[in-house]
Amino acid sequence: MKDFPAATILELLDSDFVTAPTRRALKKRLRAEEKPPRFFSVSEFEILKGVCDALAPSAVVPCWFAAGEIDLRLAEHKGNGWRYAEMPPDGEVYRIALGELDRLAVKFFEKDFAALENEQRREILRRVKNGENGFALSHDRFLEEICAEFVELFYSHPLVLEEIGYVGFADARGWNLEGELRITNYELLEDEIQNSKVEDQRPKIEDQSKNPKSKIQNPKSDVVDAVVIGTGAGGAPILARLSQAGLKVVALEAGKSFDYRTFATDEREQDKLFWNDERLSAGENAVAFGNNNSGCGVGGSTLHFTAYTPRPQADDFRLFSDFGVGRDWCLSYEDLEPYFDELEWFLGVSGDSNYPWGKPHRKGYPLPPLPLNGAARLMQTACERLNIRTAPAPNAALSQNYFQEKIGWRRACTNRGFCQAGCSTGAKGSMDTTFLPLAARHGAEIRSECFVTEFEFDSNGKINAVVYSQNGEIKKQPCKNVFLCAGGIETPRLLLINNLANSSGQIGCNFMAHTGVQIWGVFDEEIFPHKGIPGGLISEDTHRPQDADFAGGYLLQSIGVMPVTYVSQLARSEKVFGSELGDW
Repeated sequence: MKDFPAATILELLDSDFVTAPTRRALKKRLRAEEKPPRFFSVSEFEILKGVCDALAPSAVVPCWFAAGEIDLRLAEHKGNGWRYAEMPPDGEVYRIALGELDRLAVKFFEKDFAALENEQRREILRRVKNGENGFALSHDRFLEEICAEFVELFYSHPLVLEEIGYVGFADARGWNLEGELRITNYELLEDEIQNSKVEDQRPKIEDQSKNPKSKIQNPKSDVVDAVVIGTGAGGAPILARLSQAGLKVVALEAGKSFDYRTFATDEREQDKLFWNDERLSAGENAVAFGNNNSGCGVGGSTLHFTAYTPRPQADDFRLFSDFGVGRDWCLSYEDLEPYFDELEWFLGVSGDSNYPWGKPHRKGYPLPPLPLNGAARLMQTACERLNIRTAPAPNAALSQNYFQEKIGWRRACTNRGFCQAGCSTGAKGSMDTTFLPLAARHGAEIRSECFVTEFEFDSNGKINAVVYSQNGEIKKQPCKNVFLCAGGIETPRLLLINNLANSSGQIGCNFMAHTGVQIWGVFDEEIFPHKGIPGGLISEDTHRPQDADFAGGYLLQSIGVMPVTYVSQLARSEKVFGSELGDW
């Protein structure tokens, strides 16, 4: 392959090393032009452009680009799925904050903010950061939000990618992670597939309301055996099992249906996979949810999960017995072990069958481990020095081409590294490439963009229909049974607003978040952490740490990171901008 140094990354964008969906996404930004504001007034927009100019670490992209993207988002009433409860809605926050910045500009420099030099603008932003001179909003929250949104836009522009020498969007072929990382022709072992007598027969699931195998003749009047609400990791296996049993089943999914082959290797493009309806983060220690807090699409959160699939350990099921806190599970590891085996072989989990922690697996993993990327190799070296054991982490992504009798062939991972942006090769064991095609093949009907709102009941108080909206129309699906598999937020919400299943008073309570601490470092050598499976290496030596003052334990894992994800977290936590941002 030809080397593409930073100065010629735009040449790479036009090469056959980049897929059409990725090229379209990046070219759209390259061709963007300044337009009149739709949400802000002209004067507000000039202030916003000045803010973006001050936040930028370089002038490679004009200030109107990020300002225009913010204006467009607000004009189209879009968000990222959450906001702090103490803050007004985004549009109101921006308008108040821009007015406050203009007020401070006049106070300190006797000029409008838009008329100031960049260093003067940064001086005002530094004063806001330090909490000086009052501010009509929480200065911390405002700076956190504006810094995070700006850098996500700035570092997604191809000219900035060129400036920092990033080539991770080259996705048309595989990446070799052994030794020097470079783009290579990826061998898909086509002979193995073509010489087999079995073709890939996975049904497409773009619009299964038109599934020719559907058992439903009239959706408005046919009573189905079951409605499954949600098509993620909870709903998809149930849908497949019911349809295989010959039952007449319908799945209702709030999100859209995607063809995985159209996913772009681009961080901003992935937001379509997330739940973007607004949720509030509240309480004394409100936390930033992050963009990918929930999934929204046919396949649910598995569309953007990173394929990381270590098993729980046997003692995870008896926390109360061991530590006197929480509750023990009503099931044991031994009860679930056959299902772990079944799932790992169906999804195609790649891992080390000589896993050094917990009970030995009865069957082992179906595929060998995926290769370790640069970040994983660094962790491996460090752990060796500290006498911490490591192993390749189990991941539901294919290290080899994989045939599963029930769904056909799936191709191996190309080390693209954008698992959370949607796997574009079908190698990841997300529901859209595994259980949902299986369900569709057996006659299940999958309806996308169907937002369930309520249930109807018969005279005995049993649900006999599910009410939902689709394309602005209220619809109803008569049914005998309902499986509510809408995730940790939407499931309790639906139960609460319909006054269902809450005799205990516990619905919506005791919610637990998945917490983690990420550690970043800067190294002299090239790491390429954005390539390869993100969670490639694991250690469970800390599963039950000695002399800990807390119950349970934790694990260690390597992570992959990409520019926008990294700089967004940095800007949100440190509120850095200008040259200080560039230094990172």
